[in-house]
Amino acid sequence: MSSFHHAVYNLLVRAAQPLLRRKLARRAVAEPGYGVAIEERFGVYAQPAESRSELVWVHAVSLGESRAAGVLLAALREAMPGVRVLLTHGTATGRAEGARYLHEGDVQVWQPWDTPAAVQAFLQHFKPRVGLLMETEVWPNLVWQAQRAGVPLALVNARMSDKSMSSALRWAGLMRPAFASLTAVWAQTDADAQRLQQLGAKVQAVTGNLKFDAQPDAIQVARAKGWRERIPRPVVMLASSREGEEALWLEAVKAQASGGVQVLIVPRHPQRVDEVELALQQAGHLVSRRSQWGDGGPVALDSPTVWLGDSLGEMALYYSLADVALLGGSFAPLGGQNLIEAAACGCPVLMGPHTFNFAEVAEQALAAGAAWRCADMQGAWQQALQWTAPEQATALVSAKEKARVFARAHQGAAAKTAALVRDLLAQ
Repeated sequence: MSSFHHAVYNLLVRAAQPLLRRKLARRAVAEPGYGVAIEERFGVYAQPAESRSELVWVHAVSLGESRAAGVLLAALREAMPGVRVLLTHGTATGRAEGARYLHEGDVQVWQPWDTPAAVQAFLQHFKPRVGLLMETEVWPNLVWQAQRAGVPLALVNARMSDKSMSSALRWAGLMRPAFASLTAVWAQTDADAQRLQQLGAKVQAVTGNLKFDAQPDAIQVARAKGWRERIPRPVVMLASSREGEEALWLEAVKAQASGGVQVLIVPRHPQRVDEVELALQQAGHLVSRRSQWGDGGPVALDSPTVWLGDSLGEMALYYSLADVALLGGSFAPLGGQNLIEAAACGCPVLMGPHTFNFAEVAEQALAAGAAWRCADMQGAWQQALQWTAPEQATALVSAKEKARVFARAHQGAAAKTAALVRDLLAQ
């Protein structure tokens, strides 16, 4: 890393600390999790300092990475019984999800803000044996300070889209040395490996995607199946919708009414649920929230009510309720969302044109018949109505099975990655 680029970067991240504090305070109004233990982000901890290097550190920035980390942790505990874990996050949803995977003796804190002082304090306090960074989380000072402290860092379940690579190359003076300094990089796909190598990373293995090894929550799946037997209409889900996509759906419904289809909308970010509900009501739709259902399931089955998923950690329930899902993030230029959980639940997916964050998985799903590409929201909505028509019942059953087969066919990454971690620790 050039001294000039590093010096400029350090000035910027130090100057940004007051802005970060203000941002966290604002976000905590809508999501109280952001107001928890703020000083941890700056290297100040309430937990006792570790006396020796024992913890295996796993960094999972947000919700999707935390779910992948949960899969990896289960495999690590099987490969290394008694392992103690240090779990770090950057978002409130990631931290809430990560708490589900903690065992006695584990530690959970925020990711340190990427200043030399905060990262040094983090490493000195917890003394991790190794750091496992999930998917994309390469920060210059995090890498450099870990190297100075003798903590090997591996980029696990690593992915790199064309867009992300272009962004990283704009900061090549910082990012190339950071990627080159990683001890190990284990990529999801050959294409990810090639892009990571262009950034200077030494890719040792292509392991596949950990998210294929995640099993849908059996209790949620069973509950959804029980509810589904009482629902007389097909269910079309707008899954993990992002800002602007609900408006696109409302426009599509104006062009072609839902008819006999039950609509379920699950926003990607929980802080948007109130605004989505208001938009639906202003457009003339009745709304029934998941939080109003209790254990009895959806209400108002005989009225044209839009169901609104406002709970965290229940995507398996929602996908198991749905006959087909419109993939959020793919109808606005946001890169799409991960469709693996939908496939594992037997829910085929209709995607918009924007899936650059999950390009390889999207293409694999298309080839397997577990997903279809549509030009826009209106086309996807029309396709969903066609798929769920009574005369298409046999074809829809076939698509659901293809989705399940696709998800099962790509499993195995967790065991491979756990073995690589064990080997790295042995070194």
